[in-house]
Amino acid sequence: MSQVQDAVFGIIAKEANIDVSKITLDSTLKDLEIASLDAVQIIFEIEDHFKITMPDRDPNFDTESVRGLVEAVDKLVAEKPAGTAPPAAG
Repeated sequence: MSQVQDAVFGIIAKEANIDVSKITLDSTLKDLEIASLDAVQIIFEIEDHFKITMPDRDPNFDTESVRGLVEAVDKLVAEKPAGTAPPAAG
């Protein structure tokens, strides 16, 4: 599991109050019974953790699935200027 994936899984588990073992890349937030307000909080926590900004209503970013969130974070982190790496997961 990548550091990004591990961190995203951890944030989802914490914010949705579910066991991280229930989360897979193929899960959707709906599958995990995450309400829309909780999903918004998850996005905020991801943004804060990685010091990124998830684009609003961008068709290139899937924020409904766990895989989409991980891929979006990977892309945004890779696009960040050097010297602004996210904190280590842990």
